[in-house]
Amino acid sequence: MIEIIPKDISVQRLHHYLLGSIGPRPIALASTIDAAGNPNLAPFSFFNVFSANPPILIFSPARSGRTNSLKDTYFNVKEIPEVVINVVNFAIAESVSLASSPYAKGISEFEKSGLTPLPSHTVQPFRVKESPVQFECKVNQVVELGTEGGAGNLIICEVLKIHIEESITDSDGMIDTLKIDLVSRMGGDWYCRANAANLFEIKKPITTCGIGFDALPQDIVNSKVLDTQDLARLAGIESLPDETEVNEYKLLELSDVFLSLSDHPSKMEETLHSIAKELLKKHLIKEAWLTLLSFND
Repeated sequence: MIEIIPKDISVQRLHHYLLGSIGPRPIALASTIDAAGNPNLAPFSFFNVFSANPPILIFSPARSGRTNSLKDTYFNVKEIPEVVINVVNFAIAESVSLASSPYAKGISEFEKSGLTPLPSHTVQPFRVKESPVQFECKVNQVVELGTEGGAGNLIICEVLKIHIEESITDSDGMIDTLKIDLVSRMGGDWYCRANAANLFEIKKPITTCGIGFDALPQDIVNSKVLDTQDLARLAGIESLPDETEVNEYKLLELSDVFLSLSDHPSKMEETLHSIAKELLKKHLIKEAWLTLLSFND
Protein backbone atom coordinates (compact mmCIF):
# COMPACT_ATOMS: atom_id res chain seq x y z
CA MET A 1 0.00 0.00 0.00
CA ILE A 2 1.10 3.56 -0.73
CA GLU A 3 0.99 5.60 2.46
CA ILE A 4 0.45 9.36 2.25
CA ILE A 5 0.47 12.14 4.84
CA PRO A 6 -1.61 14.94 3.23
CA LYS A 7 0.58 17.79 4.54
CA ASP A 8 3.67 16.17 3.01
CA ILE A 9 2.49 16.44 -0.62
CA SER A 10 1.35 19.28 -2.87
CA VAL A 11 -2.27 20.39 -2.89
CA GLN A 12 -2.52 19.48 -6.58
CA ARG A 13 -1.34 15.93 -5.95
CA LEU A 14 -3.59 15.54 -2.90
CA HIS A 15 -6.53 16.85 -4.96
CA HIS A 16 -5.80 14.16 -7.55
CA TYR A 17 -5.78 11.39 -4.93
CA LEU A 18 -9.00 12.60 -3.32
CA LEU A 19 -10.96 12.96 -6.55
CA GLY A 20 -9.52 9.79 -8.04
CA SER A 21 -10.61 7.67 -5.10
CA ILE A 22 -13.85 9.29 -3.93
CA GLY A 23 -16.45 8.88 -6.63
CA PRO A 24 -18.60 8.84 -8.54
CA ARG A 25 -19.66 12.23 -7.22
CA PRO A 26 -23.04 13.79 -8.10
CA ILE A 27 -22.88 17.14 -9.88
CA ALA A 28 -24.62 20.30 -8.76
CA LEU A 29 -25.11 22.73 -11.64
CA ALA A 30 -25.44 25.85 -9.48
CA SER A 31 -27.24 28.92 -10.81
CA THR A 32 -26.62 32.13 -8.87
CA ILE A 33 -26.97 35.87 -9.40
CA ASP A 34 -24.98 38.85 -8.14
CA ALA A 35 -26.27 42.12 -6.69
CA ALA A 36 -26.16 43.73 -10.13
CA GLY A 37 -28.40 41.03 -11.58
CA ASN A 38 -25.71 39.16 -13.55
CA PRO A 39 -26.46 35.40 -13.75
CA ASN A 40 -23.81 32.76 -13.23
CA LEU A 41 -23.86 29.04 -13.90
CA ALA A 42 -21.19 26.60 -12.69
CA PRO A 43 -20.97 22.86 -11.93
CA PHE A 44 -19.59 21.44 -8.68
CA SER A 45 -18.91 17.81 -7.82
CA PHE A 46 -18.23 18.53 -4.15
CA PHE A 47 -21.98 18.13 -3.61
CA ASN A 48 -24.65 15.97 -1.98
CA VAL A 49 -27.93 15.89 -0.04
CA PHE A 50 -27.59 15.87 3.75
CA SER A 51 -31.08 16.12 5.21
CA ALA A 52 -34.72 15.59 4.25
CA ASN A 53 -36.34 17.45 7.15
CA PRO A 54 -35.38 20.20 6.60
CA PRO A 55 -34.33 19.44 2.99
CA ILE A 56 -30.66 20.44 2.88
CA LEU A 57 -28.22 20.30 -0.02
CA ILE A 58 -24.56 21.28 0.33
CA PHE A 59 -22.04 22.07 -2.37
CA SER A 60 -18.56 23.54 -2.19
CA PRO A 61 -16.96 26.07 -4.58
CA ALA A 62 -13.40 25.50 -3.43
CA ARG A 63 -10.50 27.92 -3.68
CA SER A 64 -8.24 27.28 -6.65
CA GLY A 65 -5.34 25.04 -5.70
CA ARG A 66 -3.11 26.94 -8.15
CA THR A 67 -4.07 30.58 -7.62
CA ASN A 68 -6.11 30.56 -4.37
CA SER A 69 -8.80 32.52 -6.24
CA LEU A 70 -12.49 32.18 -5.37
CA LYS A 71 -15.30 31.43 -7.83
CA ASP A 72 -18.05 33.86 -8.81
CA THR A 73 -20.55 31.44 -7.27
CA TYR A 74 -19.02 32.00 -3.83
CA PHE A 75 -19.23 35.79 -4.11
CA ASN A 76 -22.74 35.65 -5.57
CA VAL A 77 -24.27 33.65 -2.70
CA LYS A 78 -22.65 36.07 -0.25
CA GLU A 79 -24.40 38.95 -2.03
CA ILE A 80 -27.68 37.20 -2.87
CA PRO A 81 -28.08 34.13 -0.59
CA GLU A 82 -30.07 32.10 -3.09
CA VAL A 83 -29.22 29.35 -5.57
CA VAL A 84 -30.86 26.92 -7.94
CA ILE A 85 -29.19 23.52 -7.96
CA ASN A 86 -29.90 21.81 -11.27
CA VAL A 87 -29.38 18.06 -11.61
CA VAL A 88 -27.08 16.93 -14.42
CA ASN A 89 -27.99 14.06 -16.73
CA PHE A 90 -26.28 12.64 -19.80
CA ALA A 91 -28.22 14.82 -22.22
CA ILE A 92 -26.59 18.02 -20.90
CA ALA A 93 -23.19 16.71 -19.77
CA GLU A 94 -21.18 18.40 -22.55
CA SER A 95 -22.94 21.73 -22.00
CA VAL A 96 -22.30 21.49 -18.27
CA SER A 97 -18.60 20.87 -18.91
CA LEU A 98 -18.53 23.95 -21.13
CA ALA A 99 -20.15 26.00 -18.36
CA SER A 100 -17.22 25.11 -16.10
CA SER A 101 -14.84 27.13 -18.29
CA PRO A 102 -13.15 30.08 -16.50
CA TYR A 103 -15.17 32.81 -18.19
CA ALA A 104 -14.65 36.35 -16.88
CA LYS A 105 -17.13 37.80 -14.42
CA GLY A 106 -20.18 39.21 -16.18
CA ILE A 107 -20.11 36.72 -19.05
CA SER A 108 -23.20 34.50 -19.01
CA GLU A 109 -22.47 30.77 -18.87
CA PHE A 110 -26.07 30.28 -20.00
CA GLU A 111 -25.20 31.88 -23.33
CA LYS A 112 -21.82 30.16 -23.63
CA SER A 113 -23.14 26.68 -22.81
CA GLY A 114 -26.36 26.91 -24.80
CA LEU A 115 -28.44 26.07 -21.73
CA THR A 116 -31.75 27.88 -21.33
CA PRO A 117 -32.53 30.12 -18.32
CA LEU A 118 -36.01 29.78 -16.81
CA PRO A 119 -37.43 32.16 -14.19
CA SER A 120 -37.65 30.60 -10.73
CA HIS A 121 -40.73 30.85 -8.53
CA THR A 122 -39.25 31.55 -5.09
CA VAL A 123 -35.69 32.77 -5.70
CA GLN A 124 -33.93 35.21 -8.07
CA PRO A 125 -31.41 32.89 -9.84
CA PHE A 126 -32.63 31.18 -13.00
CA ARG A 127 -33.37 27.50 -13.38
CA VAL A 128 -31.88 25.45 -16.23
CA LYS A 129 -34.68 24.36 -18.55
CA GLU A 130 -32.82 21.29 -19.81
CA SER A 131 -32.14 19.89 -16.33
CA PRO A 132 -34.58 17.11 -15.33
CA VAL A 133 -34.72 18.23 -11.67
CA GLN A 134 -34.27 21.78 -10.38
CA PHE A 135 -34.05 22.76 -6.69
CA GLU A 136 -34.82 26.34 -5.77
CA CYS A 137 -32.92 27.03 -2.54
CA LYS A 138 -32.16 29.71 0.00
CA VAL A 139 -28.61 29.73 1.36
CA ASN A 140 -28.72 29.21 5.11
CA GLN A 141 -25.00 29.37 5.78
CA VAL A 142 -21.59 29.62 4.12
CA VAL A 143 -18.83 27.81 5.98
CA GLU A 144 -15.28 28.67 4.95
CA LEU A 145 -12.98 25.71 5.60
CA GLY A 146 -9.70 27.53 5.09
CA THR A 147 -7.90 30.44 3.46
CA GLU A 148 -5.27 28.57 1.45
CA GLY A 149 -5.50 27.18 -2.08
CA GLY A 150 -7.68 24.07 -2.25
CA ALA A 151 -9.82 25.01 0.77
CA GLY A 152 -13.54 24.39 0.39
CA ASN A 153 -16.48 26.66 1.15
CA LEU A 154 -19.62 24.81 2.19
CA ILE A 155 -22.76 26.40 0.77
CA ILE A 156 -25.57 25.02 2.95
CA CYS A 157 -28.83 25.31 1.04
CA GLU A 158 -32.41 24.72 2.10
CA VAL A 159 -34.74 23.56 -0.66
CA LEU A 160 -37.80 25.78 -1.08
CA LYS A 161 -39.26 24.27 -4.25
CA ILE A 162 -38.51 21.32 -6.53
CA HIS A 163 -39.28 21.10 -10.24
CA ILE A 164 -39.28 17.58 -11.76
CA GLU A 165 -39.62 16.75 -15.45
CA GLU A 166 -42.64 14.45 -15.70
CA SER A 167 -41.01 12.24 -18.35
CA ILE A 168 -38.49 10.88 -15.80
CA THR A 169 -41.15 9.68 -13.36
CA ASP A 170 -42.79 6.27 -12.96
CA SER A 171 -46.48 5.39 -12.66
CA ASP A 172 -46.46 6.51 -9.00
CA GLY A 173 -45.00 9.90 -9.83
CA MET A 174 -41.63 9.00 -8.30
CA ILE A 175 -38.30 9.53 -10.08
CA ASP A 176 -37.36 6.49 -12.16
CA THR A 177 -33.64 5.74 -11.82
CA LEU A 178 -33.53 4.26 -15.31
CA LYS A 179 -35.17 7.29 -16.90
CA ILE A 180 -33.27 10.16 -15.25
CA ASP A 181 -29.94 9.00 -16.77
CA LEU A 182 -27.71 10.85 -14.30
CA VAL A 183 -24.01 11.48 -14.78
CA SER A 184 -21.37 11.94 -12.09
CA ARG A 185 -17.72 12.90 -11.82
CA MET A 186 -14.71 10.69 -11.42
CA GLY A 187 -11.06 11.77 -11.34
CA GLY A 188 -9.41 13.76 -14.11
CA ASP A 189 -11.57 14.12 -17.23
CA TRP A 190 -13.68 11.06 -16.45
CA TYR A 191 -17.42 10.86 -15.84
CA CYS A 192 -19.87 8.04 -15.02
CA ARG A 193 -23.27 7.44 -16.60
CA ALA A 194 -25.95 5.81 -14.45
CA ASN A 195 -27.86 4.05 -17.21
CA ALA A 196 -29.31 0.52 -17.28
CA ALA A 197 -26.03 -1.02 -18.45
CA ASN A 198 -24.19 0.29 -15.38
CA LEU A 199 -26.78 -0.11 -12.62
CA PHE A 200 -27.25 -2.99 -10.21
CA GLU A 201 -29.68 -3.49 -7.37
CA ILE A 202 -29.08 -4.47 -3.74
CA LYS A 203 -32.09 -4.79 -1.48
CA LYS A 204 -31.51 -2.46 1.48
CA PRO A 205 -31.85 -4.04 4.97
CA ILE A 206 -33.92 -1.15 6.33
CA THR A 207 -36.06 -3.24 8.70
CA THR A 208 -34.32 -6.62 8.55
CA CYS A 209 -31.11 -8.07 10.00
CA GLY A 210 -29.24 -10.73 8.07
CA ILE A 211 -27.65 -13.74 9.74
CA GLY A 212 -24.19 -12.29 9.00
CA PHE A 213 -20.89 -13.80 7.85
CA ASP A 214 -20.27 -15.40 11.23
CA ALA A 215 -23.32 -17.64 10.77
CA LEU A 216 -22.30 -19.02 7.37
CA PRO A 217 -21.41 -22.75 7.29
CA GLN A 218 -17.68 -23.25 6.85
CA ASP A 219 -18.00 -25.29 3.65
CA ILE A 220 -19.81 -22.33 2.05
CA VAL A 221 -17.24 -19.82 3.34
CA ASN A 222 -14.49 -21.99 1.83
CA SER A 223 -16.27 -22.35 -1.52
CA LYS A 224 -14.08 -22.31 -4.64
CA VAL A 225 -16.99 -20.86 -6.63
CA LEU A 226 -18.60 -18.25 -4.40
CA ASP A 227 -16.82 -14.93 -3.92
CA THR A 228 -17.06 -12.38 -1.12
CA GLN A 229 -20.00 -10.59 -2.72
CA ASP A 230 -21.86 -13.88 -3.05
CA LEU A 231 -21.23 -14.63 0.62
CA ALA A 232 -22.48 -11.16 1.59
CA ARG A 233 -25.72 -11.80 -0.29
CA LEU A 234 -26.12 -15.15 1.46
CA ALA A 235 -25.40 -13.54 4.83
CA GLY A 236 -28.24 -11.08 4.22
CA ILE A 237 -30.99 -13.69 4.70
CA GLU A 238 -32.90 -13.35 7.99
CA SER A 239 -33.17 -17.09 8.67
CA LEU A 240 -32.16 -20.28 6.89
CA PRO A 241 -34.74 -22.49 5.14
CA ASP A 242 -35.85 -25.47 7.20
CA GLU A 243 -35.15 -29.12 6.37
CA THR A 244 -38.57 -29.70 4.82
CA GLU A 245 -38.12 -26.81 2.39
CA VAL A 246 -34.66 -28.06 1.44
CA ASN A 247 -35.90 -31.60 0.74
CA GLU A 248 -38.82 -30.38 -1.36
CA TYR A 249 -36.58 -28.09 -3.39
CA LYS A 250 -34.03 -30.86 -3.87
CA LEU A 251 -36.66 -33.21 -5.32
CA LEU A 252 -38.32 -30.63 -7.53
CA GLU A 253 -35.38 -28.59 -8.81
CA LEU A 254 -32.14 -30.52 -8.27
CA SER A 255 -32.94 -34.19 -8.82
CA ASP A 256 -31.05 -34.31 -12.14
CA VAL A 257 -27.89 -32.97 -10.52
CA PHE A 258 -27.99 -35.52 -7.71
CA LEU A 259 -28.73 -38.41 -10.08
CA SER A 260 -25.98 -37.56 -12.57
CA LEU A 261 -23.28 -36.75 -10.01
CA SER A 262 -24.10 -39.15 -7.19
CA ASP A 263 -20.70 -40.85 -7.56
CA HIS A 264 -18.76 -37.57 -7.73
CA PRO A 265 -19.43 -35.62 -4.53
CA SER A 266 -16.77 -32.97 -5.17
CA LYS A 267 -18.11 -32.26 -8.63
CA MET A 268 -21.64 -32.22 -7.25
CA GLU A 269 -20.74 -29.65 -4.62
CA GLU A 270 -19.02 -27.46 -7.20
CA THR A 271 -22.04 -27.70 -9.51
CA LEU A 272 -24.46 -26.80 -6.74
CA HIS A 273 -22.33 -23.82 -5.78
CA SER A 274 -22.30 -22.70 -9.42
CA ILE A 275 -26.09 -22.97 -9.58
CA ALA A 276 -26.35 -20.99 -6.35
CA LYS A 277 -24.07 -18.30 -7.76
CA GLU A 278 -26.36 -17.82 -10.77
CA LEU A 279 -29.39 -17.64 -8.48
CA LEU A 280 -27.68 -14.96 -6.40
CA LYS A 281 -27.11 -12.88 -9.53
CA LYS A 282 -30.90 -12.85 -9.90
CA HIS A 283 -31.37 -11.91 -6.22
CA LEU A 284 -32.97 -15.32 -5.53
CA ILE A 285 -31.27 -15.66 -2.17
CA LYS A 286 -33.59 -18.22 -0.62
CA GLU A 287 -33.35 -20.45 -3.69
CA ALA A 288 -29.55 -20.17 -3.54
CA TRP A 289 -29.63 -21.28 0.10
CA LEU A 290 -31.95 -24.20 -0.73
CA THR A 291 -29.47 -25.27 -3.40
CA LEU A 292 -26.44 -25.03 -1.12
CA LEU A 293 -28.07 -26.75 1.84
CA SER A 294 -29.28 -29.63 -0.32
CA PHE A 295 -25.72 -30.92 -0.60
CA ASN A 296 -25.48 -31.70 3.10
CA ASP A 297 -29.07 -32.77 3.49
